[in-house]
Amino acid sequence: MTLSLGHFLTLGAALFAISIVGIFMNRKNLIVLLMAIELMLLAVNTNFVAFSSYLGDMHGQVFVFFILTVAAAESAIGLAILVLLFRNKSTIDVQELNELKG
Repeated sequence: MTLSLGHFLTLGAALFAISIVGIFMNRKNLIVLLMAIELMLLAVNTNFVAFSSYLGDMHGQVFVFFILTVAAAESAIGLAILVLLFRNKSTIDVQELNELKG
């Protein structure tokens, strides 16, 4: 059995759908929200690599490296902000973090 483009696109769509459900179902925990965003980026990367392999072009894989770099920076900054919020407020509950409201 060989894996076709449809298999990879189905996997990417399933990962993307799981991440959307994770964002909408859990609006309280910031760590789970960051994980859902990372899962969404990985779903997009899966589609880029699948199309790149299917078309025989390397542009999709180059985009994956850029997306992974941005995702790593986003995770590092997000977790640093999360640690600072936990030190100041002793919670990471989104409902209780209303400091930034105008």
